[in-house]
Amino acid sequence: MTSAVRWWLVAFLAALLFGACAPSKPAFKGTDISGVEWGGDFTLTAHTGKPVRVSDYQGKVVVLFFGYTHCPDICAPTLTRLSAMLKQLGPEAERVQVLFITVDPKHDTVAQLASFVPKFHPAILGLTGTEQEIGKVAQDYKVAFQNNPGSTIIDHFGGILVKDPKGKLRLLFKNDAGAEDLAHDVRLLLEGR
Repeated sequence: MTSAVRWWLVAFLAALLFGACAPSKPAFKGTDISGVEWGGDFTLTAHTGKPVRVSDYQGKVVVLFFGYTHCPDICAPTLTRLSAMLKQLGPEAERVQVLFITVDPKHDTVAQLASFVPKFHPAILGLTGTEQEIGKVAQDYKVAFQNNPGSTIIDHFGGILVKDPKGKLRLLFKNDAGAEDLAHDVRLLLEGR
């Protein structure tokens, strides 16, 4: 074996050894969207009547779900799973904030949200605003929704978005994601991954 071949063999084995020792990326259950540059700060009105700024929750994992209170199929089951996620997290849930952002501000007033959202979990906040404010937040988070003329049904994005404790948008879940998968990924983000 020549010295050049021996050198390449040693370099290859060293690369394998160091590669095996490198920390692996976390195995998220949701889709990792850490590379996106959208999903910034916003201020809306909570179902408590107080203004809420998403950056107020820096240091917590923030889970965002866009929907509306009269949604016939997606929103209530998703909020139920988000509630189950918070329960599974136990004491760690103190470091998580779930925000339910209406896409129907005309009907989802502060009072309407206050009679709907707390039924799922007392820590979940319902957010509303003007049509322009909601439209701007939805646009920034790439959330599509559309009113159906002559109907109360609103077609809307049903996914769940998750920000890490530094305020960076990190994960996307389908609306049918299980509470276990959500809790798994939230724990990874709480650990700083």
